[in-house]
Amino acid sequence: MMKQKTATTIAIANQKGGVGKTTTALSLAAGLAERNYSVLLIDADPQGSLTLSCGITEPDEIEFSLANVMTEIVKDNDFEITKGIVPTDEDFDLMPGNVLLSGIEVELVNTMQRERILDYYVEMQRSRYDYIIIDCTPSLGMLTINALAAADGVLIPTQANYLSVKGLELLMGTISKIKRRINRKLEIEGILLTMVDSRTKLARSVSEIVRSSYGEHIRIYTTEIPVSIKAAETAMQGKSIYRHSKSSKIAKAYQAFTDEFIESEV
Repeated sequence: MMKQKTATTIAIANQKGGVGKTTTALSLAAGLAERNYSVLLIDADPQGSLTLSCGITEPDEIEFSLANVMTEIVKDNDFEITKGIVPTDEDFDLMPGNVLLSGIEVELVNTMQRERILDYYVEMQRSRYDYIIIDCTPSLGMLTINALAAADGVLIPTQANYLSVKGLELLMGTISKIKRRINRKLEIEGILLTMVDSRTKLARSVSEIVRSSYGEHIRIYTTEIPVSIKAAETAMQGKSIYRHSKSSKIAKAYQAFTDEFIESEV
């Protein structure tokens, strides 16, 4: 009897913005799809940056997005599990996000099992994919808590500077609380250093601090993602870094990271 597929769900989270979170989510999804894994990418950020980066130019005009999904679950309404999912030309699927998610946190205040609304949706999709990747909002609010409650692991991109590293302490505390109180299976997948300018002494110093402070208990990926204007251009182009500039240093770094990620999953 064939074993039923069950997706590994990864939340990509950091309460600090501008750390390459969305680029990492998109690059990982595209990299896994290139290696013939089936992937659902979920945009759980009201800014809709990931949705834009996937080529949807007007996220706020989408008829059925993640906000609608969560509203239907809150209201206990039935809906087709494929509704709203957008196939991309990079061979992964997208559940888009938009500004309507901003109202969801308010709506969830008086909702039963409010931390698990996104988890209900993820459970609907687990048998359809190898990986489900959730791009979180840059905060530790209810949307991020929902993502962490639904995830098997959390991947933390962090910029190679002092303030970003200090912010890790707060995020680690939140993850620890969610693991104890809501989602006992949640593990920290690893920390990925992003926007690294290896030419500077500061970046090398921060890298050493992260590895010495957290490396004994948490995986710190060997691959470091270099600072690059190419990453900022992907959103305007509506495609992953591989489609935009496959020969660039940052594309090669994300390819190496994807290989490292897959090896760590075995």
